[in-house]
Amino acid sequence: MKKRLFVTGLSGFVGRHLKSRLNGHDSAWQVMPVATRYDLMEAKTLEGLWPEVPDAVIHLAGQTFVPEAFRDPARTLHINLMGTLNLLQALKARGFTGTFLYVSSGDVYGQVGEDRLPITELQPPAPRNPYAVSKLSAELLSLQWGMSEGWPVLVARPFNHIGAGQKDSFVIASAARQISRIKLGLQPSRLQVGDIDVTRDFLDVADVISAYLALLEKGAPGQVYNICSGREQSIRSLIEQLGDLAQVDVQLIQDPARLRRAEQRRVCGSPAKLRQATGWTPETTTQQSLRAILSDWEIRVRQE
Repeated sequence: MKKRLFVTGLSGFVGRHLKSRLNGHDSAWQVMPVATRYDLMEAKTLEGLWPEVPDAVIHLAGQTFVPEAFRDPARTLHINLMGTLNLLQALKARGFTGTFLYVSSGDVYGQVGEDRLPITELQPPAPRNPYAVSKLSAELLSLQWGMSEGWPVLVARPFNHIGAGQKDSFVIASAARQISRIKLGLQPSRLQVGDIDVTRDFLDVADVISAYLALLEKGAPGQVYNICSGREQSIRSLIEQLGDLAQVDVQLIQDPARLRRAEQRRVCGSPAKLRQATGWTPETTTQQSLRAILSDWEIRVRQE
């Protein structure tokens, strides 16, 4: 018998990958279909949502775009914090007692000195934008709920993830889209970029999902886990690899509109706690990720 898994945010980047993974996979989990459309902002729409009680929940849904969080911090807090509260209350009313995985973000750590890399879960969070504040608040709410209700609640803090189907408001997706357009002769071979001489800790979306499923099975309740690769890669090097894979010569042009000078020059997280708890390790190479992203964009650009 497969266990019932309720996932919020199934229409998002990670949600779509998770759904296709579990639908076509001999997994222990089955994604629960929901009878009606729901909105985490509207508590009423969550009543009667689950004909059967889920065995576990992965809460992915949220407002994830940092510039939008600065533009409208109240809405971001409302979606990410109050939306989580509405979900927790609706699950409690339904008699849920299963595992609840709150998907937060590595962004909650804020600015971390280079002498403190790689970032472990012992690093005190110091959010630097309203998005990160909203995620940290919802983490604390979820963990408190676990203590008060006796539910096994876990928090995942994913770092940057990449993969096919990501919006081009994200840097690697944007570069892949532009390179696909150059290859198809739709734009000159100049790539508009922002600050690309920073490093980030990138993980393929498939490995992120494997980590979430591993935490449902083996994670310790009440604990926070980084989801990351443990190695830093410069954005410039990934863009150059995309150009090589597409066999396109690209000139990189810094676009002042994209240039938000990053306070954090280097990011690298430690996945050691996750690995010790679950045995998880990343399986997708950067080259495999970049190939998948490029072939996805070549199809999408042709349809634009």
